[in-house]
Amino acid sequence: MRTIPSLCAGGLMALVLLQASARSQQTSPAPPAPRTASAQSLSSGTLHGNVQHGRYLVESVAMCIECHSDRDDQGNILESRLFLGGPIPFAPPWPNDWANRAPRNRGLPGYTDALALRLLTQGAIGRDGQQLRRPMPRFHMSVQDASDVIAYLRSL
Repeated sequence: MRTIPSLCAGGLMALVLLQASARSQQTSPAPPAPRTASAQSLSSGTLHGNVQHGRYLVESVAMCIECHSDRDDQGNILESRLFLGGPIPFAPPWPNDWANRAPRNRGLPGYTDALALRLLTQGAIGRDGQQLRRPMPRFHMSVQDASDVIAYLRSL
């Protein structure tokens, strides 16, 4: 003989299954295809990026501004020196091969689009093919995000 709690649980399970079945039969329009940059567009010299999204990534996500901008004596970032390089404002508590200065990244001097894309998508590989020293993050951005960052830094 079944008890009331097991009947309630069985009824609840049946409702959940019916709802799941109804949802799976509903059709929804496919989402629009995302806008992406590809390696093909890069090799053809038509790399396109969204400058505003690149600015957001550079200034609010990757925080490039923190190391690649010079500071005053109180440690405040100098607006006139944004992305022109400067001393790294922090150091690790242990001895290592830590970079003590960040280079200029405004305009990405010395970087082709292909080299800049590699740097941002393959883990901080420099122009010479060598791994950049810490504290440079090992980014593995999508090609589109990297293209947006490149577009922003080139626009400065």
